[in-house]
Amino acid sequence: MGPGLYVHVPFCFRKCPYCAFYSRPPERTLVAAWLAGIRRAARERPADFVPECIFIGGGTPTALEEDDLARLLDLVRTHVDVSRVGEWTCEANPGTLTPVKAARLQGSGVNRLSIGAQSFSDETLRRLGRLHSAAATRACVDLARTAGFKNIGLDLIYGVAGASRASFCADVEAAMALAPEHISCYCLEIEAGTPFARRAETGEMAAAADEQRAQYDWARMRLAQAGWNHYEISNFARPGRECRQNLLYWSGGEYLGLGPAAHSHWGGVRWGNTPELPDWKREFEEHLAPEAKARETLVMGLRRIAGWGRDEFRNATGFDYTALRGKEIAELEQQGLLVVEPGRIRLAEEALFVSDSVFAALV
Repeated sequence: MGPGLYVHVPFCFRKCPYCAFYSRPPERTLVAAWLAGIRRAARERPADFVPECIFIGGGTPTALEEDDLARLLDLVRTHVDVSRVGEWTCEANPGTLTPVKAARLQGSGVNRLSIGAQSFSDETLRRLGRLHSAAATRACVDLARTAGFKNIGLDLIYGVAGASRASFCADVEAAMALAPEHISCYCLEIEAGTPFARRAETGEMAAAADEQRAQYDWARMRLAQAGWNHYEISNFARPGRECRQNLLYWSGGEYLGLGPAAHSHWGGVRWGNTPELPDWKREFEEHLAPEAKARETLVMGLRRIAGWGRDEFRNATGFDYTALRGKEIAELEQQGLLVVEPGRIRLAEEALFVSDSVFAALV
């Protein structure tokens, strides 16, 4: 799989209280400085960097003014060779996508939208601190379809305290009714340093683990029943509509990240940028030893429901996974957390909701 490009748009009208991603309000001077920084970073890319997928994330890319969004798209096309790009995703929040923005995205080569629905219950949206309504999500999908987008993803959040299982089931049904090509179901995580983290001590934010597990299992069953393939722990897609950028990450591929807080992995080196505006710089740099990179790739690839084929892993890393982590693999199989087949390993059903403990044992 060829390399990918990630562009971080660090702007939101208001930061959601559960979000730990770097973002700021879209003030004119900050947006202008950020665009100048993206231009510099794009010009400084490796000469042989030709991405096969692009992902514009955030933050809220569609919080940009129409002209600023157009400037971003133009500078990416000007300074990056996009001739091999097969999938170009942009994240969007309901209420921030306009017909003009949709047309500019479509006209510049963006062919996939990832829309942050999160819930179709206005009460749950208020609990999550979201600015939009369920009606705005439906309007956003209609607008995107009218603009010509044939590949749309919807994000949902489950496991919210105070939101019943029936309410989340209704969220899944409402998402499916909009016929998106991709649906993501993310468990509400309490991230350190967020307002939710401060409120979590009272137990008011996240549902109990057994309730979260029940909601997750129901979503897996219902989405599979309706024709969305469960291809990664949190992600479901119509056949052939799996997110290429995420598949790249999970397969241990190479990518460049532009913008504050963005990460890159290129030529055996991984680095990350500082989360700051108006300027940002490289915060850390790691030269990955082949064996360490192979262990990391093993873990990332096991997020995929299909797991790793032995030959596939050897071709990707140069290592055999049994030689690399045979003892740990055997122990996890004995515990019922890994399925070991001739020529393939994958997470067991029981491990999908507790995958972090499996990954900790392997990395």
